[in-house]
Amino acid sequence: MQKIVVHLNFAKGFRGGERQTLLLIQELSKVGIHQKLLVRKNSALTQRLKTTKNLTIIEIAKPYILSIKQIKDATLIHAHETKALQFAYFAHKITRIPYIVTRRVDNKIKNNFLNKKLYNSASRVVALSHAIKKEIIKVAPNANIEIIPSAFTGTSLNQNSINKIRSQYKDKFIIGHVGALDDGHKGQSFLIKAAKILEKSHPDMHFVFVGGGADENILKSQAKSLKNVTFEGFVNNVNDFISCFDLFVFPSRNEGLGSILFDVMQLNVPIIASNVGGIPDIIHDKKNGLLIPTCDENAIVQAILTLYNDKKLRETLSVKAKNSIDKYSTENMKNRYLDIYHLEDS
Repeated sequence: MQKIVVHLNFAKGFRGGERQTLLLIQELSKVGIHQKLLVRKNSALTQRLKTTKNLTIIEIAKPYILSIKQIKDATLIHAHETKALQFAYFAHKITRIPYIVTRRVDNKIKNNFLNKKLYNSASRVVALSHAIKKEIIKVAPNANIEIIPSAFTGTSLNQNSINKIRSQYKDKFIIGHVGALDDGHKGQSFLIKAAKILEKSHPDMHFVFVGGGADENILKSQAKSLKNVTFEGFVNNVNDFISCFDLFVFPSRNEGLGSILFDVMQLNVPIIASNVGGIPDIIHDKKNGLLIPTCDENAIVQAILTLYNDKKLRETLSVKAKNSIDKYSTENMKNRYLDIYHLEDS
């Protein structure tokens, strides 16, 4: 009987979790694993994965559980977010098909009967970081938890695009940020406050925000009087922008892991990041980046000035960061998941 892994991801958009779902499916496809992907209608994952070999994509509508017949031939169910986990649990109760779940955020989990069942009944619970594992243990101390971090993607660059960006910010020391404009999560308002502090004393510094999101108008309003801040919005060439940054600042209030940091590390850009969530799993203070307290614009300013004034330190941190990236490859992530799928034993 053919063994099939069914992935579940019912997220609305395409953020870090969806990118990691995509990478895993693509890697498993390369080694001939037969897969299904259940997603909501008009999912961004559908468009990005529609030509993937060994994969059947099935778009379903709410209530999702009514589509349980679509997974009856599954060997294993892999839930990639919370709504998917609920589906997987109830599908398991009905079909007895085992399931695993990957939790990607370090948000507090409500300590209730259902959540205990969701995590304790999983064959394996995968956490991206130690911070996420700690939150899972609070609710389900008996859960079978393993840490498998996200993977980096290969960086492709367009030199013409890079030249255009550099021309746009000619003679500027570029301090960049990439991420959804969601201040409650990413903390961009503190980076804007830092830009305000540095505007007059360091006119050559320019702060570039790449991405869009729910707080875009609020953040733009906070920065409207600043001449050293630019919002680039959504771009298709994120890596071209990152390669032009002199510093990357990641002032998150909370972060399950922060997989964008992998792209930055590959491109030899020194990192300043909040000492929260899973970030310390990747960035080690004064070794391959600088860690700062969260929600503290003065700490951001001090870290920026430290690296701005010390080119050798910038180079040392970025080289060490790039040298530590290999363990986060898609190949390693795929192999870790294959180890816990146990397809050869099912």
